[in-house]
Amino acid sequence: MERFTNNRIFTWLVYLILGLAALYLLLLLKPIFIHIYVFLRAVLAPFLIAMIISYVLNPIVSMLHERKVPRTMAVLLIYAVFCAALTVILMNAIPMFLEQLQELNRHMPDLTMKAQNIVDDFNNSSFLPESIRSGINKSLFKLEKQGSDAIFSFINNIGAMLNVVFIAFIIPFLAFYILKDFEVFERTLLTYVPKPHRKHAVRLLKDIDNALGSYIRGQFLVCVIVGTLAYVGYLIIGMPYPLLLASVVAVTNIIPYLGPFFGAAPALVMASTVSVKMMLMVVIVNTVCQILEGNVVSPQVVGRTLHMHPLSIIFALLVGGEIAGIVGMILAVPIFAALKVIVQHIFAYYVRRKTI
Repeated sequence: MERFTNNRIFTWLVYLILGLAALYLLLLLKPIFIHIYVFLRAVLAPFLIAMIISYVLNPIVSMLHERKVPRTMAVLLIYAVFCAALTVILMNAIPMFLEQLQELNRHMPDLTMKAQNIVDDFNNSSFLPESIRSGINKSLFKLEKQGSDAIFSFINNIGAMLNVVFIAFIIPFLAFYILKDFEVFERTLLTYVPKPHRKHAVRLLKDIDNALGSYIRGQFLVCVIVGTLAYVGYLIIGMPYPLLLASVVAVTNIIPYLGPFFGAAPALVMASTVSVKMMLMVVIVNTVCQILEGNVVSPQVVGRTLHMHPLSIIFALLVGGEIAGIVGMILAVPIFAALKVIVQHIFAYYVRRKTI
């Protein structure tokens, strides 16, 4: 018994040493991995976006195809409707968005001065030590400079973003061919799976689709609804730059749990330059939006489709944020859910083999 225990301890020590050696090797190779990651991200980003768009639109294309509409015509029909709706929306929204962005850039010094006056009033109350007051003042100055520089750079580089324009131009073409040949890709993928495992592969793909399909499609709709609610709320309370701030709420809402806090932060900072009452109104608007989203919109549109514990979701968000920033946080939950389904299938497969 003692010999068996010693052997187990020795085995675990060997595994530990090998694990530490592998970790050290990964740290040494980190610069190489970073370069590879940057290259792959630049190359694969258009394909990834096109695949997500195709995945969202494929049920509509399949429904039209089942009604005897050729798949190519179904894709073109959806593109025509989508482009017409998008053109109408963008023709009205983009000028307003850019106008509010330019106005925000012009008024940034005045807004910072108002924020500084609020901080000065707070400092004069002698509630905070001098070192903390000095730190707040330096942070405000740095925040003003960074915010102004970012907005100014964004406005001035709109016409020079050729790479972004090129990617945006080729994504619809990639999505078109993926949608047109979606079933062909599925059949081709299955040909690489050995025949004895094809049924399991089909079941795995269906389970992943069930886990992610309604979530991804519904999440886009939820973001639009929440952004619209925030825009209406900001208009009602008289919040400056309502479209700009509501757009932030809509985009960040795709991040579970943490998204609402990210979305409300810019509006709270802006409201602090107006009045304390405006800050309270912004908190109320965002709270109402999240109550409606959590109790009405999401259960009806998305539902509890992923069956993931909140701690698992937060862990996935932290990992995704560390690897790829905001984009990583957006993609973390769907990827983590797909990996969960794959692990469950692998575990069930080996359990089934042992029982046979």
